[in-house]
Amino acid sequence: MPELPEVETTRSGIAPHIQGRRISGVAVRQPNLRWPVADNLAGLVTGRTVRSVERRAKYLLLNLANGTLILHLGMSGSLRILPRDSEPGKHDHFDLRFRDCCLRLRDPRRFGAVLWTDRPVAEHPLLAHLGPEPLSEAFDGDYLHRQAQKRRVAVKSLIMDGRVVVGVGNIYANEALYRAGILPTRAANRISAARYARLSGEIKEVLAAAIARGGTTLRDFQQEDGKPGYFAQELQVYGRAGAPCPGCGTPVRQQRIGQRSSFFCDRCQR
Repeated sequence: MPELPEVETTRSGIAPHIQGRRISGVAVRQPNLRWPVADNLAGLVTGRTVRSVERRAKYLLLNLANGTLILHLGMSGSLRILPRDSEPGKHDHFDLRFRDCCLRLRDPRRFGAVLWTDRPVAEHPLLAHLGPEPLSEAFDGDYLHRQAQKRRVAVKSLIMDGRVVVGVGNIYANEALYRAGILPTRAANRISAARYARLSGEIKEVLAAAIARGGTTLRDFQQEDGKPGYFAQELQVYGRAGAPCPGCGTPVRQQRIGQRSSFFCDRCQR
């Protein structure tokens, strides 16, 4: 699944091509995505200018004068900037058209979304209860420590809870916990404020590094221009079960936490 760095990479890739541009039309080839595409979407957006392209958590927000187009990549979706009349493929379900190009959503599993709201976007049901952005000033060690006080869940589950902080997906949660020296299974309310300060810093660093390198290459993710991300070359524990820990040489362990695969070193992390 594309995670926050992949979505931010996509945002920064598509924005120069569509921001400030007038929408000339839409093509909806498959309206039944995770939620149905609005029947009247063409009438709502055609002729309107994309004022800005923003991101909230893993949602891309195309802001127009009369509302916001909310895009989500789901499990396997991607967005491409293509020539306007490019022949669509089997899984190319939606085009947002401009005079000389189009923004195309490709989504083989159809778990993505194309939604419209004319209300303040922060009030949308999908966004209203989200926690702070991990790269914002609102997210720091003190905040994490306060959130953890009444929670007995594993710390990995805490930092992957979108109501606590958005966008810390499985890959980056594993990497940040390793770099902070914290076992992913440790109870969230049994970790000191000092260790949360380090963890929040590592979350920021690992996400910022992944964004700078274009995200992590997974089976289904590519950048908006079709090039893969390259942060995978820097992963220290994720997907490396049985390989030597970079810090001590002990084999990296794998365990399921909250239905997600977790990778850690039980010698370097405690």
